[in-house]
Amino acid sequence: MRAVIQRVSQASVSLSSDGGKDDTPVGEINAGLVILIAVGRDDTSEDATYLVDKITNLRIFPDAAQETQRFDLSALDVNAELLIISQFTLYADTRKGRRPSFTDAAPPDVASATFDDIVQRFKATGLRVETGTFQTHMNVTLTNDGPVTITLDTADRQSPRR
Repeated sequence: MRAVIQRVSQASVSLSSDGGKDDTPVGEINAGLVILIAVGRDDTSEDATYLVDKITNLRIFPDAAQETQRFDLSALDVNAELLIISQFTLYADTRKGRRPSFTDAAPPDVASATFDDIVQRFKATGLRVETGTFQTHMNVTLTNDGPVTITLDTADRQSPRR
């Protein structure tokens, strides 16, 4: 699984059938994280467990009680709100040609079930969770706080640190 995590002061997602002229809001959050998630062909339940645990415990929020803006607190520590959006394009392979290939992304039926499972796992943490709508055109609006943007690939947990 791959994720892009953005610390935000606010964010929303809406559905658009007419290119953005008449959006239908489906989720919005205040301070927290926007999490774009892609499910790969070979992803397992262990990947989902790792992803949710890593993201909710990742210390990327500053401690307001300290003068420095060090990353000391996690989403769980600050009771962050989460906006979770499925984004298969994180599996784009651009090594050859000019059109990205998505052969490493899970098929839609598998990805949808896995994404739903991940959302339930995030909800089980007790944090407020909002989502987009799977396999639809969405418009995401956010104010990146920092900016802080982190990428995460569950396959990397198998690789040694340099």
